[in-house]
Amino acid sequence: MAEKEKKVKKSENAIQRYIRETTGELRKVNWPTWPEARRLTGLVLLVMLVVGFFLAGVDYFSSVLINLALGI
Repeated sequence: MAEKEKKVKKSENAIQRYIRETTGELRKVNWPTWPEARRLTGLVLLVMLVVGFFLAGVDYFSSVLINLALGI
């Protein structure tokens, strides 16, 4: 009976393993400083605005061309 107890190995819970591995990976991350984070956030917002205006222009001009082609 003692042999059966030795063979049965308590496996780690999947949720516990996930949390342990995730915290281990987060410790390896090179986090930016606050000035870097603010600068990069501003850059992302600027790129979003530029791309948004570009797509709005493409949408507007394509709708004008389609309306001209269809005679609407």
